Amino acid sequence: MPDLALVPPLPPGTRDDPGDLRFVRLHSPIGRIEIHSRLRAVERVVVDDGTGLPHDGREEHQDDLLEAARRQVHDYFDGRRRQFDLPVRLVGTAFQQSVWSALGEVAWGATTTYGRLGAAVGSPQAGRAVGGAVATNPLPLLVPCHRVLGRTGGVTGYTVGEGVPTKQWLLRHEGIVYRAGPVPVG
Repeated sequence: MPDLALVPPLPPGTRDDPGDLRFVRLHSPIGRIEIHSRLRAVERVVVDDGTGLPHDGREEHQDDLLEAARRQVHDYFDGRRRQFDLPVRLVGTAFQQSVWSALGEVAWGATTTYGRLGAAVGSPQAGRAVGGAVATNPLPLLVPCHRVLGRTGGVTGYTVGEGVPTKQWLLRHEGIVYRAGPVPVG
């Protein structure tokens, strides 16, 4: 991930103190977004799927890092930013982290496939496992899971926001040409 600074995971046994959680919200063309940080690293980005955000009804608990994150996400939607420059902490299995790291290498306006991601992490036959890791990406937008298409260039699904319409909006925003759905390979 060229511009995201990976922060090491918290040491085992570190207390998960709810007071450490900070979050901000913003409005965007794909819906309301909530960005979470803990102990000086962004850990989660949530796009409203129509059921609300995790901390709706609570006052924002912001800091300088989250203000920078909010500004960078606004800049992305305004077309002024193509990469993010923030400290992030990706919490997941070693396999998930390898997939998320490979996702971070997919540049603005470019795409990859589940198969190419699998090959990049040394598991070329693990398309379904790669798809599972992509689907659980805790930092959509920052780690660009929307840039993954099916092997024929089709949009095969998306677990962020309103699903496929959100992914299609993000792809169009970046000028990426895609097929509207999976296409059978004959």
